[in-house]
Amino acid sequence: MSHDASVLKCWEPENPTFWQRTGRSIALRNLWISIPCLMLGFIVSVLWSMVTLNLPNAGFTFSKEQLFLLTALPQLSGATLRIFYAFLPGLLGGRRWTAISTGLLLIPALWLGFAVQDPSTSYPVMLSIALLCGLGSGNFASSMANIAHFFPAKEKGKANGLNAGFGNLGVSLAQLLIPLAITLPLFGGFGGEAQHYLKDGVEKSLWLQNAGFMWVPLIVAATFAAWFGMNDMEDAKSTFSEQAIIFKRHHNWLMCYLYLGTFGSFIGFAGAFALLTKTLFPLVPVTKIAFIGPLLGALIRPVGGMISDRLGGARVTLLVFCCMVLGILGVLSALPVAGGAGNWPLFFGSFMALFLFSGIGNGSTYKMIPSLFIGFCLKQAHEKDEAAMQQARQDGVRESAAAAGFISAIGAYGGYFIPQIFGLSVKMSGGAEYALYCFMLFYVSCIALTWVFFARKHAPMPC
Repeated sequence: MSHDASVLKCWEPENPTFWQRTGRSIALRNLWISIPCLMLGFIVSVLWSMVTLNLPNAGFTFSKEQLFLLTALPQLSGATLRIFYAFLPGLLGGRRWTAISTGLLLIPALWLGFAVQDPSTSYPVMLSIALLCGLGSGNFASSMANIAHFFPAKEKGKANGLNAGFGNLGVSLAQLLIPLAITLPLFGGFGGEAQHYLKDGVEKSLWLQNAGFMWVPLIVAATFAAWFGMNDMEDAKSTFSEQAIIFKRHHNWLMCYLYLGTFGSFIGFAGAFALLTKTLFPLVPVTKIAFIGPLLGALIRPVGGMISDRLGGARVTLLVFCCMVLGILGVLSALPVAGGAGNWPLFFGSFMALFLFSGIGNGSTYKMIPSLFIGFCLKQAHEKDEAAMQQARQDGVRESAAAAGFISAIGAYGGYFIPQIFGLSVKMSGGAEYALYCFMLFYVSCIALTWVFFARKHAPMPC
C-alpha cells in the first residue's frame, strides 16, 4: 500500500451507505491489526509478573520488596506514558504511531532477555528494564484513541470492547506461555546458556531469557502489519489544544476515578496475584494458574460492553463495584491468620470473581465515555441548525477519543499502586489485610460516585 493510499481523506461512519459499501471493511481491517499490536503491548507490560517468580532460581538475590517493585514499575511508567500516548494518534496519525509504538517494544524485550542471563546484573539495571516495559502499557491509550474514530456510535462499544478485551488477553497469554517457554531451549545456542538450580535435591534448568526473546519475532511481524496494513485518517488529525478541551470537562475526571477502580484493579491484580499467592500460600503451584484471572477479565470485557449497550453503562458499572466489594470480603475471609493455612479455594475463587467483574467494568466504563462526551457536545448545540449539530457530533467523537486515552492513563496507575500496597501491607503486618480494606473502601466510594452522577433516576449525566 502506498503512503497516499494509507491516508483516508474522507470518513463518514454514520452514513449507512458509506459504512456498508467501504467503511466497515476498512474499519475491521484496522481493528484486526490493532488487536495483536495491543496484545503484544500488554504482554511486554506484564513480563515481570512472571520473571520475578524465577529470578531467585536464576541466581538473583533480590528481596521480596524489590521483587514487588519490579512487578509494579512497568505499570507506573506505562500509566505515565499513556497520558502522552493518548494524543499522539491525533498528532501523527493512527497507522504511523501504531507501527512506531509496537516497534519500540523490541527494546525492553531484547534487553530483558540479555540481562537475566547474568546474575551480576545490578538492581538499577533491572529497574530500568522494568520502566521500559511500560512502553507496552502506554500503547493502550493510543490504540483506543485511534480505533474509536473508525466506527459509528452504535458500534463503538463493541469495537472498543474487542480491541481492549482481546488486547488484554496479552496479560494471560504472557502468564500462560512464559512459564512453559522458560523450561525449553527455544532458540538453541542462539538464545544463550541455561541457568541451573536445585529443587528438592534435583538439578533443574531454566532459560529465563526466553521470557523476553520469545516475543521478538511477533513484535517485528506486528510492526510491519501496522505500517503496511493500517490507515491514517485525515479527519482524525487534531492539535493538542483541540484535544486538551477534555481537561475542562468534569465528567472526564469522574471517569478517571471509576476507570481506576475497574481497569486499575484488573491490571493491578494481574501484576500482584502470582507474587501475593507465593507469599501467602507457598505450596500452591501458582505459575500454572496465574493466567486464569487475567484471561477471565479479558474475555469478559467485550461482554461488559455489549451488556452496557443494552442496559446502560452506568447501571452495569454500579453493579460491578457492588460485586467487587463482595469479592474483597471473600478474599479477606480466606486469608491465613494466626499461623493457619488459610482457605485457598475461597481465596482463589474470590480473586477470580474480582478479575471477572473488573473485566465487565472495563467494558461498561468504556461504553460510558463516548456517551458522555458526545451527549455533552450535542446538548451544547441543542436547537441549533443541522450543520452545528453535525459539528458537535464530530467534536464529541474527537473529545471522547482523546478522553478514552487519557482516562486509560489514570486507570493504569492501579497497576503500580496495587502491587505496591500489597507489598507494604505484607511488610507491615505479614499479610494482605490492610491492602484489602483500602481497596474495599475505594470501591464503596466508586459506588457512591456512580450512583450520584450517572445511575440514579435524575442523575445530572445519565448514560
